[in-house]
Amino acid sequence: MSGRSDKLFCSIKCKNYYHIHLRHASKKAAIRINEYLKRNHGILLEQLGKNKTQVKVYRNVLADKKFRFKYHTHTAVNSNGKTFHYIYDLAWMEFSDDEILIIRQR
Repeated sequence: MSGRSDKLFCSIKCKNYYHIHLRHASKKAAIRINEYLKRNHGILLEQLGKNKTQVKVYRNVLADKKFRFKYHTHTAVNSNGKTFHYIYDLAWMEFSDDEILIIRQR
């Protein structure tokens, strides 16, 4: 190899190949996660209905619809110390061991 002693890639071609594939992998992961988020949002919306602002459902109802509990956009903790997991404008909270409270933020 010629050039600097601390270079990371053997050539420009190797460097370009590495970065192109890195961007491709990142883009695929982002698309997959966004699909999970949209699916979760749809499941929550289906359970909530059109006119309700909150509803309690059993955890297994969401699990049966393939709800992925680990994917959400952000979290918030209320004054009682309960954690709300948000998916865009909808939030869910573990109400008890087997009940989930779903709320719509206005």
